[in-house]
Amino acid sequence: MTQDKMPKVKEKNIAEKCYHCGEDCKNSGITSEEKSFCCEGCKAVYEILKGNDLCSYYTDYNKDEKYPTKLSVIKFENKFEYLNDTDIQKKLLDFKDNKISKVTFIIPSIHCSSCIWLLEKLFKLNSGIKSSVVDFPKKSITIIFDHSAISLKDVVVLISSIGYEPLISPEKNDDQIKRDEFKNKDLTLKIGIAGFCLGNIMLLSFPEYLSNGGEIDSQLKNIFNYLNILLSLPVFFYSASDYFISAWKAVKKNYINIDFPISLGLIALFVRSLYEIILFNNSGYIDSLAGLIFLLLIGKLFQSKTYQTLNFERDYKSYFPVSVTVLKNGNEISIPVAKLETGERILIRNGEIIPADSILFNGNANIDYSFVTGESMPEQKVMGEIIYAGGRHFGSAIELEVIKTVSQSYLTQLWNNDAFKKTQKSNIQNLTDKVSKYFTVIILAIAFGSGLFWIREDINKAIDAFTTVLIIACPCAFALTTPFAFGYTLRIFGRNKFYLKKGSVIEDMSNINTVVFDKTGTITDSGNISVKFFGSKLSHTELCLVKTLVRNSSHPLSRKIFESISSEDCSDDLEVTNFDESISDGISGIVSGIPVKVGNIKYLLKDLDCSYYESGHEFIKKPFSTNVFISINNFIKGYYSFRNIYRAGIDKAADELSEDYELAVITGDNNSEMNNLIKIFGSRAKLLFNQKPQDKLNYVKEIQSVSGKVLMIGDGLNDAGALKQSEVGISVSENITNFLPSCDAIIDADEISKIGKFIRFSKTTINIIRASFVISFVYNIIGLYLAAQGIFSPLVAAILMPFNSISIIVIIFLLTNFFAKRRGLA
Repeated sequence: MTQDKMPKVKEKNIAEKCYHCGEDCKNSGITSEEKSFCCEGCKAVYEILKGNDLCSYYTDYNKDEKYPTKLSVIKFENKFEYLNDTDIQKKLLDFKDNKISKVTFIIPSIHCSSCIWLLEKLFKLNSGIKSSVVDFPKKSITIIFDHSAISLKDVVVLISSIGYEPLISPEKNDDQIKRDEFKNKDLTLKIGIAGFCLGNIMLLSFPEYLSNGGEIDSQLKNIFNYLNILLSLPVFFYSASDYFISAWKAVKKNYINIDFPISLGLIALFVRSLYEIILFNNSGYIDSLAGLIFLLLIGKLFQSKTYQTLNFERDYKSYFPVSVTVLKNGNEISIPVAKLETGERILIRNGEIIPADSILFNGNANIDYSFVTGESMPEQKVMGEIIYAGGRHFGSAIELEVIKTVSQSYLTQLWNNDAFKKTQKSNIQNLTDKVSKYFTVIILAIAFGSGLFWIREDINKAIDAFTTVLIIACPCAFALTTPFAFGYTLRIFGRNKFYLKKGSVIEDMSNINTVVFDKTGTITDSGNISVKFFGSKLSHTELCLVKTLVRNSSHPLSRKIFESISSEDCSDDLEVTNFDESISDGISGIVSGIPVKVGNIKYLLKDLDCSYYESGHEFIKKPFSTNVFISINNFIKGYYSFRNIYRAGIDKAADELSEDYELAVITGDNNSEMNNLIKIFGSRAKLLFNQKPQDKLNYVKEIQSVSGKVLMIGDGLNDAGALKQSEVGISVSENITNFLPSCDAIIDADEISKIGKFIRFSKTTINIIRASFVISFVYNIIGLYLAAQGIFSPLVAAILMPFNSISIIVIIFLLTNFFAKRRGLA
């Protein structure tokens, strides 16, 4: 390139502005489709938008036609400078380790599927972002990013620069308040405008109401009619805008949603009123139009308030019924996780979830954050490091000091992780989808059919019939039935200490035909198990060695051994190294240099034959009770014998279930309890002993292979695979931190006797949903028939349409509460 050409190129580049953000391109040389961009990020955003027909974003975001978005990155840089502050980051970040950070923002401007699509492609705009997941109902986005490649401030600047500035509040408790305020503010304003205009429209229509067919001054009537049209404009174009927008977006994506027939009815009513007023100086149906929109919005507000009530009760009531071990005055005390306070010292054993952000105070931690980040590689932590809630610890017990109170919503987020979702399709949802799909087509056919039928006699009656059919048809009831029925049932279950991950689990429960129980800790009461040691008398030192080892395990039998050994004179300084827990077999470790093993005889001896002497008599391994053997310094000292006490009411629950379901008990223990289990579950129940975790999983698969629908009830990590494989997996929680994201529900151990009632009430809920569908069908058939006959006026249709939706909600509420009381549920 010659020297005289250089200035021209430079001048050209200086003059060029970035098509996306409006900043100077500064010799970037980055172009696409003859448009210049300042960086690859802006170009990537444009190409994403262009490739998915979303370039209306540029005209919607800013009226500047030359540089459509004119986004000021510098402005955002300055605005979010405070996000570089370490204290602010600690308040905002959900998680942070040496490499990965996780943050959740509320983004009020999310409004459609295009927004979701764009926001979930952030990794294409910056490689430092690993993933971004949008929760549309909450208008939130969760972003996982590499903070060594992109800072928190830059993440916020990035999403703001594409038009989705987040609502940032350093105080987490304010997020929900602001989210609810945002959701309700716009709806409340629309209701206020619709109500104000409706009142004035009715006031101006009073002469028409009171004329009783008499004459009204034509000039005065004309003035009133045009004032009504003026008042109807904000109602039609603003208050009802959500219905039109929703219907139009659906049409653009080649499907018809539930707002489409509503929009047709509103348009028909508005156009019909203009036709009557402008051409014939009649009063039209402006009052009916405003009244219909007002009632629709009131119904939407009622629905919103009801959902908020249900969600509040779920968030508050359905905290996971798990506990954590707190160290106080040298004692280990179990308290509910919800009561954990900042500054308390907690003990975390092998396999337990960290319930709250804490600092490692004692021990060496190996933390698996796979529930949080999806990365399964454990991280080693040393004293003084922060360990975040949601990590699972593997290894010997550690002591932590809590620095943040427990966030139950965060644990719920872990529970709902995609890794643990099940993919079976809901039959009820299928039915709702089909009804919504064909409803509009049928309504349009009836509307046009009735209009064509009456047009031969009276064009006004034909228009009346056409308009009334579109108005009176109520697709809303079909859409409301399932979520409200599930919502009320979730609330009832929660009050009875049975907590479901999501509403669709109710339908899954209603379809099951096989119930599989784990034994130890599930149907047995681990708090009342009697423990007795047989064998060579253990010295005080040996007892302390055993107590120190089992302290690291969360297994119910380990906990009972720990509690049976006095803590007197046992040093807290005994160190456990090489700790290992073999699920369903036992635990081992080096305690102060001495190898100690606790478990079944095969685990201790690796299938070698063994005998030892107890009071001069040879003991040969045989299953006369539930036994846990002890080996110290490679010498078997004896065994702890456990006598199981079954949970109160489990026999009645089993008897109730056996009438309609196949029952099975599957356990890693030996068959010493066979006779007791037969008495409880009956001779028809399948009893499987000495089962490893893989055996439990395989058994569930075997049942499913012959059209079985399995509900699995377990209590530990050894049940996790079977719980996830089952159609419904229920985790029983008692006095241990036993959080299992693979389960679909958590039940308080004291309420397991109600499991039959919960299953039957699930069936009742599905029947209530079907009955509500029938009621809605009957309403629509009768209403459509009368509307097509020309009997109903548009005003009557406007009143009946929202009445159907509200009545369905009331019926569901009354029926669920009535049958819950009949089932003996609180």
